[in-house]
Amino acid sequence: MKRGFFTVLAALAISVNVFGQAKGFYDTRGKEIIGPDKKPFLIKGTNLGNWLVPEGYMFKFKSVNSQRMINEALTQIVGPEEMKVFWRKFQENYITEADIHFLKQSGINSLRIPFHYKLFTNEDYMGQNNANRGFELLDRVIGWCKKENLPVILDMHCAPGGQTGDNIDDGDGYPFLFKSAASRKLTAQLWRKIADHYKNETIVLGYDLLNEPIAHFFDVNDLNPHLEPTYKEITAAIRTVDKNHILFIGGAQWDSNFKVFGAPFDSRLVYTFHKYWTDVKQDVIQEYIDYRNKYNVPIYVGETGENKDEWVRDFRILCEKNNIGWHYWPYKKLDNTSGFMSFNLPANYEKIIEYTEKKRTSFDDIRKAAPANRAELKKALDDFLENCRFINCVPQKGYIEALGLKVPAK
Repeated sequence: MKRGFFTVLAALAISVNVFGQAKGFYDTRGKEIIGPDKKPFLIKGTNLGNWLVPEGYMFKFKSVNSQRMINEALTQIVGPEEMKVFWRKFQENYITEADIHFLKQSGINSLRIPFHYKLFTNEDYMGQNNANRGFELLDRVIGWCKKENLPVILDMHCAPGGQTGDNIDDGDGYPFLFKSAASRKLTAQLWRKIADHYKNETIVLGYDLLNEPIAHFFDVNDLNPHLEPTYKEITAAIRTVDKNHILFIGGAQWDSNFKVFGAPFDSRLVYTFHKYWTDVKQDVIQEYIDYRNKYNVPIYVGETGENKDEWVRDFRILCEKNNIGWHYWPYKKLDNTSGFMSFNLPANYEKIIEYTEKKRTSFDDIRKAAPANRAELKKALDDFLENCRFINCVPQKGYIEALGLKVPAK
């Protein structure tokens, strides 16, 4: 009897190791992502860019291109208290339940949500220093996604110390993360905190650990060897509290270089690459397919797009032909056709753009650059907040259809 009991236990253990998927969670099996229904799941969706990680180019700014720089410039126009109000309303208006419903109706099957690590600390960010703000915002949108059965990937777009070294990470101009034990420890701790919060949430497809690490501007031979060990450190922290969710890891140099990776070090890994402004040819993606074939793991495109509809369509078809899922970038942009949604430039907004381009390196410069009519520019910012609301956005039919999706009625 005892022998039979242990035989059953052994069979169960084998079953867990082979199939491995806790009930309701997304998983990996060989080269496929597997849905809760145990069938292959090919990712098709978009990124909620600019919402929790504002980027200057999506405000039509040029040199002012990170959240810190945007905040500094606009605070010089309207003052710190008004900026706190602006950012709170921005977070409330830019992505709403109506946006999520629209996306679901378009036919996408998932979302990638970029976030800033500061949303989970007491560091000042977007007008607050609330360590629970990240959960308040993500819980809200995840709740909407759960109603729509729209799984999400949580993407740490900005990590402690900076993982990219450019405006992407809202850092200090160098990927200090990889040279700072304290920053790596904090990154792992924050991911553990996030994973512990969402460990039982099945609508969360997985965690994208670091967005676009190690820009090409730096000594990549010095920095690249630190990338995979950093991923392993983060993974170890997550797995102490969450063994079910998929982990997405991106290559070096803007999520493009898989040569930094050895064999997979976790049973639930997906390797992600980003591609912009390339030729639409098989050889552009072949090296990632080769990695997939070598190690029998899934790959997917975490970001692509920002191009004409014809390119968007052709690259999407190329990916799908090769069984590669995609999250195009981004969902919504100001006055632009390369996204699901566009919204109009406010009156006098060009004066805000002009201000951001003025020399402001000293207080004397700031005084000389001061707008003649601050109220006029504040009104333009208020109108920006109104224009970005879903009800005032305009679906981009050509772009949406290029993704093989439909344009829902608003």
